[in-house]
Amino acid sequence: MFHSSVPQQRVTLKASLQALRLTFADLRADIDRYVYMDHCHWLMALLGRQGLWVMTQYRVSRWVHFYFHVPLFRPVLKLFCSIWQKVIEILTGVELPNRAEIGGGLFMPHANGIVIHIDAKLGRNCNLGQQVTIGVGGREHRGTPQVGDRVFFGPGAKLFGPITIGNDVAIGANAVVLKDLPNQAVAVGIPAKVINHNGSQDFVIYRGCALASPNYSPMVGQPTVVEPAGSEPQVVELTGGLIAEPNMVGRVDQFSRAAPTQTSPNGGEMLTEFRANDAHS
Repeated sequence: MFHSSVPQQRVTLKASLQALRLTFADLRADIDRYVYMDHCHWLMALLGRQGLWVMTQYRVSRWVHFYFHVPLFRPVLKLFCSIWQKVIEILTGVELPNRAEIGGGLFMPHANGIVIHIDAKLGRNCNLGQQVTIGVGGREHRGTPQVGDRVFFGPGAKLFGPITIGNDVAIGANAVVLKDLPNQAVAVGIPAKVINHNGSQDFVIYRGCALASPNYSPMVGQPTVVEPAGSEPQVVELTGGLIAEPNMVGRVDQFSRAAPTQTSPNGGEMLTEFRANDAHS
């Protein structure tokens, strides 16, 4: 009996150490999102950004509750992590239980009022704006959202029910999502509707993102002119949320025609033009 229990203890220890390595890898990915965006030292990001307070507690607590199997210390560490979680919730207003599955590289620029259900799943390199809720919903079939990689959540976005959100999806500010969203969808409104398939690559920025997303544009927070095949040009701008302006290009052209004239150095008149292409340069 003694010999049969030793291999089991060794397997458990090996699995625990492997889970610990993965936990720190995910935490490093979380920290690197802030370091890359803020251009700061990792220690300054860890101390100064509340989103990292939340993620540090979540990563450690999840490992302790599910992968740490030392009988003498496990109850003490679980109690410590539970108290730590409550302190973080009071300080930040973010509820992120350790049962939720969160991929590495989560970025919360304003960690406040965010609520994640215990059964929710988020992929890697997602962005959560303030006041985002990912919760349980449904009548006949209750469940929680399953979210893919590189998904952008605008401030106040709400997701409910057993829905699936694809990769590279952008969800606008205050949108309420109750149905599945395919890859690259941009959804806004109440209830949320897909307005185009330009994706989230202009808003989810991380180290190496240009390699991961071929259509990545570095113009963060600036209008991005896109021309999907067979459709009219659109401009999508991030101003605390997503605002779709299908007629923006025409408005820019109209503005250029009505722009004031200036006198050029050689005495002629020079038209001050604002062209649609300049918005992306």
